[in-house]
Amino acid sequence: MMSTALSLAMLVSLALIGGAFYLWRRPGYRRQAVLMLVAAAVALFNVAIWTLPDGEGRSPVGQLANGQ
Repeated sequence: MMSTALSLAMLVSLALIGGAFYLWRRPGYRRQAVLMLVAAAVALFNVAIWTLPDGEGRSPVGQLANGQ
C-alpha cells in the first residue's frame, strides 16, 4: 500500500511541475504556478523522507516492509 502511495505522490508531483510550467507562460497565473511548484516540492520531499536510508542503511519504507 505504501509503494502505491509513494508512486502516486511522484506522479502527482510530475503533473504539478508540468502544470506549473504551463501556467508560468500564461499572464496573470504566476502565483498559482509558484504554489504548484511548492506543492510538488513538498510531495517530493515526503517521498525522499520515506525512501532515503539513514546512517545505518534503514529506510522507513524498508522497515514497514520487514515488519519492524
